[in-house]
Amino acid sequence: MSVLSRMSTIFKAKINKALDAAEDPRETLELSYQKQLEMLQQVRRSLADVVAGKKRLELQGVRLKENLSMLDDQAKQALQINREDLARAAIERKSAVQAQLDALQPQIDSLAQEQQKMELAEQRLSAKVDAFRTQKEVIKAQYSSAEAQVKIGQAATGLSEEMTDVGLAVQRAQDKTESMKARAAAIDELTTDGALPDFTKTNDPIGDELRKAKSQVDVDAELARLKAEAGSKQGGTGA
Repeated sequence: MSVLSRMSTIFKAKINKALDAAEDPRETLELSYQKQLEMLQQVRRSLADVVAGKKRLELQGVRLKENLSMLDDQAKQALQINREDLARAAIERKSAVQAQLDALQPQIDSLAQEQQKMELAEQRLSAKVDAFRTQKEVIKAQYSSAEAQVKIGQAATGLSEEMTDVGLAVQRAQDKTESMKARAAAIDELTTDGALPDFTKTNDPIGDELRKAKSQVDVDAELARLKAEAGSKQGGTGA
């Protein structure tokens, strides 16, 4: 197989796959049903034309028979008044009308047979269209049900995947929380045991004590000052 032939085969396969994916069988069934209805309508119109044509010929035959009766009466009346020439003319016209009537009847019979055939064809086609309509509705209902099941399955699959992601996120959050709690507990334990230095303290205990003493002296001095101010305000009030 040549490269071009393989490329053509692959291209056709892809086109068929794309068309198959885009095709909705419900639409295809509806299109087929509409075409069958159009065919049925065409048959019915043709049948109506045949019936109308037969009816016209039958009416023409009725008129010709009426003419025969009228010409026969005219011939009799002409003989009664001794007008043989008029009777002959009436008979001649009657013969021509009879010839027309004789030629017309086979055409009427032929149209009657054609009408019977078309009526039978219309009945058969109508039955097939009705059966196809029923089958179409069944297939459409089955396809819609299958399509709904597919969508539900896809939705359930997507929901399952999403819940899996949520579960993983929750698990990661829990793991990080436990890790953080363990780390905090470890730091607290190491600080309590003195394994970790307290950077708020200095390595000068004497200096620390001096600062504490100085702070105490400052507090005592401030306290004495406040007492003195309070005493002087009381003495001034008593004077």
